[in-house]
Parts: sequence; C-alpha cells; structure tokens
Amino acid sequence: MSNTDSSDVPADDRHTSPEDTDAIGATSQAEQGTGTTEKDPEQWVTGDEPMTGAQKSYLDTLARDAGETLRGDLTKAEASEEIDRLQGSTGRESG
Repeated sequence: MSNTDSSDVPADDRHTSPEDTDAIGATSQAEQGTGTTEKDPEQWVTGDEPMTGAQKSYLDTLARDAGETLRGDLTKAEASEEIDRLQGSTGRESG
C-alpha cells in the first residue's frame, strides 16, 4: 500500500480522456481510441500454437462463403492471416 494520497497527484495525471490511445482500463473499443497497435501474427509468442476453436469455426464460415478449402492444422498466426484475407474477399471485413 502506498502512502501517496491521490490528492497529491495532479488531476491531469489521474485521469485519461477517451481520446488517449494509451488509456488503461477503458471499457470499450471506442474509449480506447483508434490508434491501437496490432502486432504482426508472425511475431506472436503463441503464434505457432494450434488455432483456437473460435478461429476454426470462423474460418469454416469464411472459407465456405469464399468457396475455398483450408488445411485443418493451421497455427494461430496462420489462421489470423487467413481470416484477414478471407474477410477481405468475402466482404466481411471487421471494424
């Protein structure tokens, strides 16, 4: 526990505005701002693990819509890249 009283901290340092892209504790995407940094899937620490169930399910839907067949043993990183590609080709782009 710190002996620092929150009144000792300048008000500008205690609160962030919704426009602050580095805000911590934002409750929604809108409050986080639009300047979020996305890490390349190739750089993910867990990118070489098998894709998640959610990725597999969504890829199944996207691949069917695109008339494509994908390998069932994709990694998380590969699945993410395929999702991005297929979203663009099927018109299901997010955001």
